[in-house]
Amino acid sequence: MDVATPARPVALELISGRGHYERVIAAVREAHTSVWIATANVKSLLIEDSRAAPGRRRTLARGGRGGSYVSIVALLDELAARGVELRLLHAELPSRPFRAELAQRPRLVAGALALARCPRVHMKVVIVDGELLYLGSANWTGAGLGAKGSGRRNFELGIVTDDTALLDQVQAMFERVFSGGECAACKLREECPGPLSELRTARAAPAASAVPAVPASAAARAATAAASRAATPTAATPKAATPTAATPTAATPTVAAPPAATPVKARGASASRHRARGTGTSTAPRRA
Repeated sequence: MDVATPARPVALELISGRGHYERVIAAVREAHTSVWIATANVKSLLIEDSRAAPGRRRTLARGGRGGSYVSIVALLDELAARGVELRLLHAELPSRPFRAELAQRPRLVAGALALARCPRVHMKVVIVDGELLYLGSANWTGAGLGAKGSGRRNFELGIVTDDTALLDQVQAMFERVFSGGECAACKLREECPGPLSELRTARAAPAASAVPAVPASAAARAATAAASRAATPTAATPKAATPTAATPTAATPTVAAPPAATPVKARGASASRHRARGTGTSTAPRRA
């Protein structure tokens, strides 16, 4: 992760303030393949609903739908429904409002939003469809991403680019941290809520025989016990999948692991869902 690349020309846009909202949030809204986010802090924020009628009063409708504003969690749920791969790599526990709304989105809780927490993460990155890269100072918050009004938002700076080589480099770094590649050499394990390398091992184990790498929640333990009582004692081999196998038991409260296999998750070489490494060719169709 210690990188210093030779200087070379790169086409990029400099953005600040409201520019984060108009370039980054707008790109996330239109994602069709994948959205990867790395941030230190995660907070709930409201974004303008593009479906709102002009002149309609700017309020958040009950349940986050139907008003001129919607929550970012509602947008993520909408993206997940369209099959977009979602990853969120963060350092701090998400804000209480963010967690409360997330808990009301079964699709995201079940793994459509893959959460990974590492206390050492301080980079601010957004990668959309393997084609657009944001690097800058803004956390995933309303004040950081320009969702707050003028005079209330943070002073943030960042760059947006579609440079192929830079996308490949950043995606490789993101994947290494997200998948636990830095855990073995980490000297802050005592501050870690659950090593990502152990979570990766649990994901790779067969669902019916996986041993939890970290303590499971009370609900998960109860579900596992119920499945065990219902199992047939004379079965020669464990079933490949049981009704409760789709819910990972290794995840900590702040890490929602994706299902063992879904059409939109690729966990192999770095950023395979985003871009074929070393070729500079995106696997996601580019917008005109």
